[in-house]
Amino acid sequence: MFSLRYLGFALLALRASAGPIAKRASAYFNPADNGGSMLTNAGTLGEPLNVIISGHSSPDVLSYDGIVNYARAIGFSTECLGIHLGGPQSADLGDGNGWVNQTAELREDYGHPDVGTCMESAIGGNHFRVFKQDGGDANSGALFLAASQEEPSTEHHTISPDGYDVGRDTLVSGALGTTSYGGVTYSTTAENVAGLLQAGTNGINHDIAIDGIVSVLTVTIQ
Repeated sequence: MFSLRYLGFALLALRASAGPIAKRASAYFNPADNGGSMLTNAGTLGEPLNVIISGHSSPDVLSYDGIVNYARAIGFSTECLGIHLGGPQSADLGDGNGWVNQTAELREDYGHPDVGTCMESAIGGNHFRVFKQDGGDANSGALFLAASQEEPSTEHHTISPDGYDVGRDTLVSGALGTTSYGGVTYSTTAENVAGLLQAGTNGINHDIAIDGIVSVLTVTIQ
């Protein structure tokens, strides 16, 4: 006669043979936990990585093409005529890849994704650099962004007063809720996280103080 006890043993064996249940990917890893930094390398000093697009976001957002399309949905685009102004910055996200140059730099497009960034290059505005945490030591897939508000070309694109916090807040304000571009619709939520960055000016480029807050965005394709 088939016993309930035998059935229980059979189910336990089946579960064991199936292996461990896969865990959901981490939203991000703190770079400092593995020798990295929440500041880019901009020369002697660095710029704060003040926005993170969570690894819990839709995977298609976390690729190069994905972040470019998402950027266009929230008011940014690629650089004017594909010409990069200034040298690229690098970041060590504690994922084992060491210091890696930015994946992309996106600029405010003033409502014109094709040519609007030429205006940003001339009169200033918001922009952000993108770095991906995908090394074998901390593979969250998250995108770390260094957002800032910059002055016009006549001021050599220096960062505006309070420009790091302003750049972060402006980006997040335009991203929250539902946005779309190129036939793709996004839903974005945000959480402010303290403790990843140190408030103040220590190590910060241009000696501009920051409040130490990082905004973590979770972007879902609808």
